[in-house]
Amino acid sequence: MKKPKYQIIIDFIKEKISKGEWAIGSQIPSQRHLARMFGVNRSTVIIALEELMADGLIEGKAGKGTVVTNNTWTLMGDHLSTNWNGNVTQGIHKASVSTVQEINETESDNRFIQLSKGELSPELFPLEEMQEIIQKVSKQLTPFGYEEPKGNIKLREAISNYLKERGIDVSPSSILVVSGALQALYLISIGLLKDKSTVFLEEPSYLYSLSVFQSAGMDLEGLPMDNKGVKVDSIYQTKETGRNILYTIPSFHNPTGILMEDRRREELMEYCIREQIPVIEDDVYRDLWMDNAPPDSLKAKDRHGNVLYIGSLSKTLSPGLRIGWLVGPEPVIDRLADLKMQLDYGSSTLSQLVAEKWLSSSLYEHHIEKVQKQLRIRRQRALEALEKYLGSVATWDIPKGSFFIWVKINPAFKVKKLFEKALSKGILINPGSIYKEKAGQFVRLSYGFASLDEIEKGIFQLSEIIKNNMG
Repeated sequence: MKKPKYQIIIDFIKEKISKGEWAIGSQIPSQRHLARMFGVNRSTVIIALEELMADGLIEGKAGKGTVVTNNTWTLMGDHLSTNWNGNVTQGIHKASVSTVQEINETESDNRFIQLSKGELSPELFPLEEMQEIIQKVSKQLTPFGYEEPKGNIKLREAISNYLKERGIDVSPSSILVVSGALQALYLISIGLLKDKSTVFLEEPSYLYSLSVFQSAGMDLEGLPMDNKGVKVDSIYQTKETGRNILYTIPSFHNPTGILMEDRRREELMEYCIREQIPVIEDDVYRDLWMDNAPPDSLKAKDRHGNVLYIGSLSKTLSPGLRIGWLVGPEPVIDRLADLKMQLDYGSSTLSQLVAEKWLSSSLYEHHIEKVQKQLRIRRQRALEALEKYLGSVATWDIPKGSFFIWVKINPAFKVKKLFEKALSKGILINPGSIYKEKAGQFVRLSYGFASLDEIEKGIFQLSEIIKNNMG
């Protein structure tokens, strides 16, 4: 006989508790999350939770949701089970805010229209070329151990040549291979910055959705932007020299898509050199231009070793490779290479060999040309859908690169409500609040991952949600 759906939920939760996977004190997933997980109405979930509460296994707590209060062993005996929940909140590294955690979980659910993802669609993945390269690498494989602290020398040489074509003349010894841009930021935060340093950054910024600098004891200081980039005259040194650093995404800023103009880049470099403020330049979107190539990077203008430069293959080729690079003065790279060895003994050798083949051949440049062409098509579809369905209730600027449109929603409708309603309709968007956008009226829409039809359907559904909930 087939079990009732509520019983399936009960059995699932009991199993999680009895195995210790959901320890005493743990908050269980929300009703909405469970309903989505099992494909049922929330009323079915409520029936299951009420029965578990009657059994004494869970209870609702104000401000904490529903938590595990007992397991089968504690109900049967006198001894207490270890409460790991206290330890979970005591770690040094801060947790992501709840909205970011929900987005991260939902991004792996292919039932949703993904208007949130900051990555390329599987449709744009160069499968045949990747298979060909992996086959070449496998035929040349020898037993491999740990790589050099800075990364595979052939890959660093390939990165050096790649960067020279983009105006950055740097030797392989000043390059550190990292497992993506986020690891580069983590290494900088624990290896170079003093406690209670100030990190200047654009506001809004992608970095606000992460906890990497705050967990290392840094203070974030937001800087206003205009359509030319960060406003240089807004940078104000509040601490002594050596306690400030600037983080910026000058090319196709995340989330706003703003492209910092060349003159503004010059002004920014002049100011930071004069005030002795080191700069972290996050340039992972540079190759994703659609109209014209962006101005020279800050690093290309750097004559004093003032800029730490971050690049990656995650946005342009494949996030699964986990290959990025950090460029800076040799003593800095030596220091961070030592820290990386302490953390993970180097990035995957296999990934590094594959990345080297891509960058040292013409395949990568050909791939980028194809991606740029497809992004133009996707951008056009998204802009047409926005104009058609949201033109009366929202405004936006046309991005010149990458895959984000920063959309301002009519003040009569709250974005927090839009995020929640869209989620219930199977559409995932990124609310501006996770980037510390203070007005509460912006969303970041991505046209990079969803199919063309999904892009139009998703934007249409957003317009319906707004129109049906105005007033």
